[in-house]
Amino acid sequence: MAHHNNKSGLEIVLQCAVECEHCADECIGNMAECARLCRDCSQLCWTIAGFMSRGSRFIAPLCQTCLEVCEACAKECQKHNNSHCQSCATACQNAAEQYRKIGMVVAAL
Repeated sequence: MAHHNNKSGLEIVLQCAVECEHCADECIGNMAECARLCRDCSQLCWTIAGFMSRGSRFIAPLCQTCLEVCEACAKECQKHNNSHCQSCATACQNAAEQYRKIGMVVAAL
């Protein structure tokens, strides 16, 4: 699952990391839980992107954790009626779906 084999999946994961970074910056100070979840999600997405680009054998267990964090972040961001939280929620949902797909592919091997 090296980067050239999964370029679109890698782009989805990186987009989630970027959106979460932006959302966390906007939410610091007034929406602490949202900012914390966004930081957690971003950090994990940046990390998993590295594992994906190397085609690491540890992707499957990491994807399960990332899936859970992305879903939690999306759920929190959906509560807030502003564009950065809504964009973040969408990116998190897309990343969660990507992690779900990766997990299914790896499980089938």
